[in-house]
Amino acid sequence: MKRSADYLVTQRPVIALQDEYPPGFVDPLHSHRHTQLLYASAGVMSVVTDTTSFVLPPQRALWLPAGTPHEVSCRGPVALRTLYIDPHADAGSGPCRVLEVSDFLRALILEVVSFPPDYDTEGREGRIVALLLEEIGRMPSAPYQVRMPADERLVRVCRAILADPADQRDLDDWARVAGMSRRTFTRQFKRETGMGVAVWRQQARLMQALSLLSAGRPVTTVAFDVGYDSPSAFTALFHRTFGVPPSQYQVR
Repeated sequence: MKRSADYLVTQRPVIALQDEYPPGFVDPLHSHRHTQLLYASAGVMSVVTDTTSFVLPPQRALWLPAGTPHEVSCRGPVALRTLYIDPHADAGSGPCRVLEVSDFLRALILEVVSFPPDYDTEGREGRIVALLLEEIGRMPSAPYQVRMPADERLVRVCRAILADPADQRDLDDWARVAGMSRRTFTRQFKRETGMGVAVWRQQARLMQALSLLSAGRPVTTVAFDVGYDSPSAFTALFHRTFGVPPSQYQVR
């Protein structure tokens, strides 16, 4: 499969492309010479790097610095707008992070997607691109990530939890999946992720819940889908974590 980056043959600060992906599409681990901004105008993606697992709901964007290995998975149909950004023109927007996308930034992204690859950097297009880069740097981060361990045995456990956050296996079960003793497993997991397995799974559940809510799923359904025994327990934890009830993240 030919990647979009293969078409980047012009020297411009930003090249914007659009893609439509079917449910279940997976783009295996790869990287780009350009910094990337992945913007999901519709659908939900998950992106895993060496250090972090991200969920990208609609109307959010993921900043990926040049050279970052990452794997992209689509949970349903995804309408993707990708900005390939010259690393020397990225205005120092820092490490991988999920960004909130304002209405203004969204309009700029959609406008730049329509530009020809050889747009005039000294004319209207160039001024819009400069404004786009400035706006990206102003966007706040969004809490759609969990830290990934480096040990492949622990990665195996984390990927299983991410694939099914409602999985009710206990600590002994996960230690067996990792092929480690309970004590070694818990100690190593906390050392590499900064938290215990139960807290990590809780974050993974909340991250999955955010993506389901953003896709329009009812709060009660989401609560059970991510492994909570009652919608009230889910709502209380969600509010405590994010400062707002889960209904605030639902599509209106």
